[in-house]
Amino acid sequence: MAIVLDAMGGDRAPQEIVAGAVQAARATPFPIVLVGLRDALEAELAKHETNGLPLTVHHAPDAIAMHDHATAVRQRAESSIRVACDLVKQGAGQAVVSAGHSGATMAAALMSFGRIPGISRPALIALIPARTSHPTLLIDMGANADCKPLHLQQFGLMGSIYAEQVYGVQDPKVGLLSIGEEPTKGNELSLAAHELLAEAPLNFVGNIEGQHILSESVDVVVCDGFTGNVALKTLEGAAEYISALLKSELRASPRTMLGAALAQPAFSSVRARMDYEEHGGAPLVGLNNPVIIAHGRSSAKAMANALRLAHQTVTMDVTGKTNQRVAALLSSNSPAK
Repeated sequence: MAIVLDAMGGDRAPQEIVAGAVQAARATPFPIVLVGLRDALEAELAKHETNGLPLTVHHAPDAIAMHDHATAVRQRAESSIRVACDLVKQGAGQAVVSAGHSGATMAAALMSFGRIPGISRPALIALIPARTSHPTLLIDMGANADCKPLHLQQFGLMGSIYAEQVYGVQDPKVGLLSIGEEPTKGNELSLAAHELLAEAPLNFVGNIEGQHILSESVDVVVCDGFTGNVALKTLEGAAEYISALLKSELRASPRTMLGAALAQPAFSSVRARMDYEEHGGAPLVGLNNPVIIAHGRSSAKAMANALRLAHQTVTMDVTGKTNQRVAALLSSNSPAK
């Protein structure tokens, strides 16, 4: 069960990407195929002790840069992300991981794998550290800026399945992000989506507001990609601001510095929970093979966790479970368009 890694994708490729693959292979020895410039990847691997590790290199002479347009992937068949996706399509792997151009990754994956039958749009899941037991899943976090009500119903279904299978959440609570908790609050999209989510085979708890994203009242937050991306970036900005403000205040006097030293274990624990590198990346769901899109600035630690998440997604057969649940939904609902 190999995971195929776009080893040329990301701001810190290939050094950190290769180091992350080595870390992942040491922790859980599942096969990893590193795709990219063979000489560069082999030179990086030579810096590590890799004897006995299930790491192989597959040559790809091209790479999509962050400044390239996502559609460039269509013409550049020898780019690392295209080659990585094609390897999975050919059966040489079961999932793709990349920290490269997210738009190009989504385009290449869609071209190679296609959508799960019945799913209109693939969606990105943001893993939000709202609790210690498992993250809250926000879907969609930016893959689809403009959505129809049916898309949001499908997002709720896919998010629920992912929470169940990967994080072991029993009967996940699914909420629709809106401007009020009442079913009558929201715009035309959210009002129509509320009706469809209520009809779906889900534990739908109704509308939620922004403050509930970080609470334990919901396991899956459903929204269109535009709203989800704004919400996610707002949360990230607020967390960075509060962290900087807290550091400034704690250094204001010897007394507060002493208090900070005493509270250091608690601060370290909170920092670890808020660290995006702990989760590794964002699952792209709705395709016929798992895809994990890691942060462009991913370190070795983040890449190791992204590979672990991809392996877990394959092991839990999330794609197969999604196929089954979507088929059941379509049998009692109108076909996706």
